[in-house]
Amino acid sequence: MLHEATLYKPLKKGYVQCTACEHFCAVEPGGMGKCGIRRNYDGALYLVVYGEAAALHVDPIEKKPLFHFLPTQPVLSLGTVGCNFTCQFCQNWEISQGGHLAVGDDSRPARLPKTWQVASTDAMPADLVAHCRQRGIPMLAYTYNEPTVFFEYAYDTARLAHQHGIRNVFVSSGFESLAALAMIEPTLDAINVDLKAWSDTFYRQVCGTRLQPVLRNIEHIATKTKIWIEITTLLIPGLNDDEAELRAMAAWLASVSPDMPWHLSAFHPDYQLLDCPPTPHRTLVRAWEIGKEAGLHYVYVGNVHDGDRESTFCPACNALLVSRNWYSVQQHWRAAGVCHGCGAAIPGVWA
Repeated sequence: MLHEATLYKPLKKGYVQCTACEHFCAVEPGGMGKCGIRRNYDGALYLVVYGEAAALHVDPIEKKPLFHFLPTQPVLSLGTVGCNFTCQFCQNWEISQGGHLAVGDDSRPARLPKTWQVASTDAMPADLVAHCRQRGIPMLAYTYNEPTVFFEYAYDTARLAHQHGIRNVFVSSGFESLAALAMIEPTLDAINVDLKAWSDTFYRQVCGTRLQPVLRNIEHIATKTKIWIEITTLLIPGLNDDEAELRAMAAWLASVSPDMPWHLSAFHPDYQLLDCPPTPHRTLVRAWEIGKEAGLHYVYVGNVHDGDRESTFCPACNALLVSRNWYSVQQHWRAAGVCHGCGAAIPGVWA
């Protein structure tokens, strides 16, 4: 099914400008944006993957990763093809870059064939919400590829989900336009934002985007909305693991909010970075130390076995609150969100 996008404005000579993300693509007649799935037909912008899921799975919420948001609960995770980033290290590249495999087609929307080379499942918003209700799944996550590029699909699903008491989560690279953030804010309960590096050169050369809009959005979400936010940085040896840059990143995150969790994930070779080695554990440990030294209260490591550094401790008395071993999670407090050692309130959404 096609969906005429709401996040665009007409330009001259049949062009339209997409306003979903900070690329603000000016799309020529018959053309597509950088994501490969938002296309101009007869002066209107269409989302051509509406209702078609390239990935649909039930995951633990810890996999997003979100550690301070309804721990141990299942989440129905949805993704389509297409992305507004071209990360050379993408671990979901088969679908995220799938939109760029599309063949040019200037036919009218009603006759538009499926031209991407990725299998998909019909999953309209009502189908997704019904699946959650029938199976007692309390959350929907828009993930695997960038949810901003399939915004209208995510937005319609999120609105319907909220009507039935189901919460919504974005796993995002943080490149949304402020207009898109304003639209989704009332129905978005949590977000994990990838802060991929502290270098704009890295963003431009490795990801095909820019750093500054991501920093703006992190600060905006953390300080001006009620959306629960956590941050993830994938540490790639030799590319974004410089200690000086990590110190600057950690200091900035702490200045935004010392209670904002920071996940440090190990890189494994994939896609176009097959010659880059996996992240050494010592690099993750040092980055974890840098985060704590900067004043961040909740720093976690991921993609490795490290029970101490993926568990939650009270920043006031160091009591163990939530222990984690990959997706095996045990909560130790007597009242969720309250330290049993000193009574401190632990930021997050716990119940």
